Amino acid sequence: MIDKIKSIIKKKWNREIDEKDIELEELKKLQKEGAMIVDVRSPQEYREGHIDGAISIPEYEIKKEIENRIPDKNKNIVVYCSSGGRSKKAQKQLKKLGYNQVYNLYNGLINY
Repeated sequence: MIDKIKSIIKKKWNREIDEKDIELEELKKLQKEGAMIVDVRSPQEYREGHIDGAISIPEYEIKKEIENRIPDKNKNIVVYCSSGGRSKKAQKQLKKLGYNQVYNLYNGLINY
């Protein structure tokens, strides 16, 4: 029982990198290849600083805004936030909406 609880806590706080999670070097490569970089933090957080070339679509606006901003569902998209939580949610939403190439910046801006 204790091992199960430890496993749950570890996944919650120190989640392992998933297949569609990327790190800084891969972000740079995708960005050079024309990927859209989407900052899913709040507009205030975006104004305080963001990755060069990133557009702001807060996680809570993804469903409403994404098709207007990125109509091509085969476009490479990298989502990020401060620590990776909100961007992971946004990544899942985008997949449900039919976007095929969505990557999450592992651990968010902590790595940038």
